[in-house]
Amino acid sequence: MTNQAAFLDMIAFSEGTSSVGRHNGYDVIVGSTPTLMRRMDSFDDHPRVTMQLNSTLWSSAAGRYQITAPTWAVLKMRLNLPDFSPGSQDKAALELIREKGALDMIDAGNITDAIIACSKIWASFPGAGYNQHENAFSDLIDAYKKAGGK
Repeated sequence: MTNQAAFLDMIAFSEGTSSVGRHNGYDVIVGSTPTLMRRMDSFDDHPRVTMQLNSTLWSSAAGRYQITAPTWAVLKMRLNLPDFSPGSQDKAALELIREKGALDMIDAGNITDAIIACSKIWASFPGAGYNQHENAFSDLIDAYKKAGGK
């Protein structure tokens, strides 16, 4: 497994999608839990469902990497993605990482630096500042290593 694939697995761990859903998290709609699953009906396109998560927080995040509908619309057009399938979701997540200049960091094994660079993309990353649960660096690095990252 490549470092990039391990980093993607780490994102899914951090976003809480790696252990829910029928399709390794690729079908998960924001707000899902193991006891209350919200799943997409198909991979034809981003579901564009907005969920209220608490009294002040709404989100349209979906898929393994919890990509929001507006972000998906931009990435779909830019990358000419045909659907919201697992392959398209992976390409979109890697593009978000590339935009932050973190792909080279990941390839070199500088995972802490890559997490910091991507912290404003994923609300569950340390330092994200979105008023949501943030995971510790140590937990993310452990998940990265368990996924085969070097």
